[in-house]
Amino acid sequence: MRALLDFSRLRRIWQIRRVVARYGLREFLDPRHAGRDPRPRGERLRLALEELGPVFIKFGQALSTRPDLVPPDIAEELAKLQDRVPPFPGEQAAAIIERELGRPLGELFAEFDPVPLASASVAQVHAARLRNDDGSPGLEVVVKVLRPGIETVIAGDIELLRTLAQLAHRFSPTARRLRPMEVVAEYEKVLLDELDLMREGANCAQLRRNWLGSELIYHPLVYWDYTRTRVLVMERIRGVSIRELDKLRALGVDFQVLSERGVEIFFKQTFRDNFFHADMHPGNIFVDVSDPKRPSYLAVDFGIVGQLTPSDQRYLAENFYAFFNRDYRRVAELHVESQWIPPGTRVEEFEAAIRTVCEPIFQRPLKEISFGFFLVRLFQIARRFNYQVQPQLVLLQKTLLQIEGLGRQLNPDLDLWKTAKPIMEEWMRRRLGPAATLERLRANLPLLVESLPELTHRALRQIASGDGPGAVSRQALEDLRAEVRQSNRRQLRMIAAAALAFCAALIYVSGKGWVVAGAPLPSWLLGALALALGISALRRR
Repeated sequence: MRALLDFSRLRRIWQIRRVVARYGLREFLDPRHAGRDPRPRGERLRLALEELGPVFIKFGQALSTRPDLVPPDIAEELAKLQDRVPPFPGEQAAAIIERELGRPLGELFAEFDPVPLASASVAQVHAARLRNDDGSPGLEVVVKVLRPGIETVIAGDIELLRTLAQLAHRFSPTARRLRPMEVVAEYEKVLLDELDLMREGANCAQLRRNWLGSELIYHPLVYWDYTRTRVLVMERIRGVSIRELDKLRALGVDFQVLSERGVEIFFKQTFRDNFFHADMHPGNIFVDVSDPKRPSYLAVDFGIVGQLTPSDQRYLAENFYAFFNRDYRRVAELHVESQWIPPGTRVEEFEAAIRTVCEPIFQRPLKEISFGFFLVRLFQIARRFNYQVQPQLVLLQKTLLQIEGLGRQLNPDLDLWKTAKPIMEEWMRRRLGPAATLERLRANLPLLVESLPELTHRALRQIASGDGPGAVSRQALEDLRAEVRQSNRRQLRMIAAAALAFCAALIYVSGKGWVVAGAPLPSWLLGALALALGISALRRR
């Protein structure tokens, strides 16, 4: 309990209370307090979040992308938090750069603008130009510099969030389901990763490799010789901010193509690459308008990226696929199989609840539905079934909401499901189809064959010596050995069947027979042998 009453945390709570009172934010909870401050409510909320620091600024950034969840006047004002947070002096930025790189600023750059191009909650960005070996001006770059003392500020807010999560876990009856401490721990990792600009550079390099040559999106080049933990130097890209909708319209940009490409990028990053940009607010997105009819994206700010475990990725893919096909039974089964809801849950009841939420939203344009509202309704229903919040998926959910908010602004008639469904079907074919199964078998077969005898011998020796859970009788050991031998024979038959099936498929695709004793061996014969071996192995099982 002593940790919960730490003085610094209590002081932070008191500071939040004072800020709420100073900017008259109580009207958001009680309309009777409205009108006590003449300034617009959106401006007051933005100023309060700026004063409270990075964690709260990021919360405001997320809200700014959801005009369907917050009033337009508030969303417009909160959008200023994306890259227009009050900057710190350019002289401080120059001092940090020189300290990190160990050289005077004039030796590093032919030009350096002390007025930042953009200023966000964790860092700010300056325009610069590299210096060539002969001293002449070189390539245009941007220099990202962490805010002074930002580590201490974020550490304090994380401690506060941890305290609030501990209190919620102790006193809230819904804490077991919402798992607040795990969610805070996941958010802490995200924030701490943002404080290492070397990591951000590596994220950018990985995204660049994944999408190099694509006409959908471009990622800048990182200059590693000028990059350190607190300084990041990248190629400067020039485009039109996604927020400048009027300018994009005047240039003749096709918003339908742009919105559909945004959805395609998100789903391919998540499922094809398993490496997605997880901070897709409008301040980080620009548009290449060199071909207005086929516009592409230019991405910046790679401090937050997300990845999924193979099991989460597969379960999510199957969930999306089942949703798109209205297979609510499969959705319910997947939730039970992945233990997102308790194993004893009646699948039929959960299926009916999911159908109630999903059926009204299909085949309707994005302007008529809200994925945010859909998620709220889904969680309300899932609460009845003791749904367990998955902290590792919170980042993905946040990114999906940002993508929807962006799509709503670009093209209210966008059909999210129609755009995403072909991508998911292709992923399912490539990852879960017969060809993928054969490829995994081919890749893992040598290791399986090599390790199986040693693993079996080691397990038997451990059991016989009594080092395992307990000693066993000689008869039990002999029975186990017989079962292992039978299992080995069964596996050999299955391996042989798979190999024959693979050869049959190759012969069929190539159109060339396998010559044995001067006569071509047809593919169907190999297929029949493979089937016979497979049936034999299954019968013995």
